Amino acid sequence: MAVSRRTIRAMDEGGWIRHMFEIGIQMKKLHGEDKVYDLSLGNPVMEPPQQFKTRVKELASSPSVGMHRYMPNAGYSWTRTAVAEMLESETSIPFTANDIVMTCGAAGALNVIFETILNPKDEVVIFSPFFGEFTFYIENHQGCPVIAPTDYSFQPNLEALENLITHRTRAILINSPNNPSGVLYPELIINKLSSLIQQKENQYDTEIFLISDEPYRRIIFDGAAYPHIFRHHNATIAVHSHSKDLAVPGERIGYIAVNPEYTEKAPLLDGIISWNRSLGFVNAPAMMQNAIRTLQGISVYVDQYQRKRDYLYDQLTGMGYDIVKPQGAFYMFPKSPIDDDTAFVAALQEWNVLTVPGKGFGSPGHFRISYCVEDRVLEGAMEGFARAANKFGL
Repeated sequence: MAVSRRTIRAMDEGGWIRHMFEIGIQMKKLHGEDKVYDLSLGNPVMEPPQQFKTRVKELASSPSVGMHRYMPNAGYSWTRTAVAEMLESETSIPFTANDIVMTCGAAGALNVIFETILNPKDEVVIFSPFFGEFTFYIENHQGCPVIAPTDYSFQPNLEALENLITHRTRAILINSPNNPSGVLYPELIINKLSSLIQQKENQYDTEIFLISDEPYRRIIFDGAAYPHIFRHHNATIAVHSHSKDLAVPGERIGYIAVNPEYTEKAPLLDGIISWNRSLGFVNAPAMMQNAIRTLQGISVYVDQYQRKRDYLYDQLTGMGYDIVKPQGAFYMFPKSPIDDDTAFVAALQEWNVLTVPGKGFGSPGHFRISYCVEDRVLEGAMEGFARAANKFGL
């Protein structure tokens, strides 16, 4: 057999987005590109801000000597300083370049962190719905994912979580704004979660990391403020990617930020820097490190995503769909009109509408819509949603 049993399982369990992408390719060949309404991928069509394009052009036309060579494994000191200064301005916590490690996106960052902190069979708690690859990132490094439930509004169910934290719990991973629900975890929840973690650390005489995956941190609606984790728990690590806020997912640039007040910060960062190289990421891309140095705080026009959210939410709730209104990111996670979310997603394809079943995010009975698409795609999909609503009695 060419591949391992784990690989086969991973492809079967985690391939829903890829599967829908492949279906979309075939449907576009059959019906034409403009007749298929693909809402399955979180691949933003919005172009990067002009400042990004200008900066890349400057770097390409006048590169500094040695710009394309290797750099320290943690990344360029000037880029890490720029990130630290931005985080300090947002949190009032004294970050420095020594608290930051540049990475190949958020995915690379999480894999590096898990390799650094996990012993075999350590447990990492994640909340459903979750980005499907989280479980693979944990298992890549001999950890065991533990799925914790959320309430009706997709906020963490802390009473249920209390019974899931054991002496093997090494970390709790949160993702806010959340993919796929778009829900933002408020500061009150972060505070209560941190208090529970500290209670369990005392109970088991262990250390539990709170890790925050934050690629959508700057895509927040209705004037809400982002609640950073660092003030609430000592052992905290944040992971950021510029894939979404600068609309450059193909450039794979992100970073790890370790709480400056964490008591074991030095060995943790040494481990992260070591595994950043040993896992094969080596360095975050040199061009992108130099580009984002001057772009901290710059992002795409969030109001465009908010406008798309409002249009989609108003249209679908008007048809009878049950939806928790997203507070950020660019996803919506309606309840499926029928129990079998896979069957409902298949039914939508009758009208050339592509979405992703909720089972791909650990929450059967829902489906994910990605609205980081052109307006014509959203508008064109409405007829299919309306017909499906009628067919299933909404």
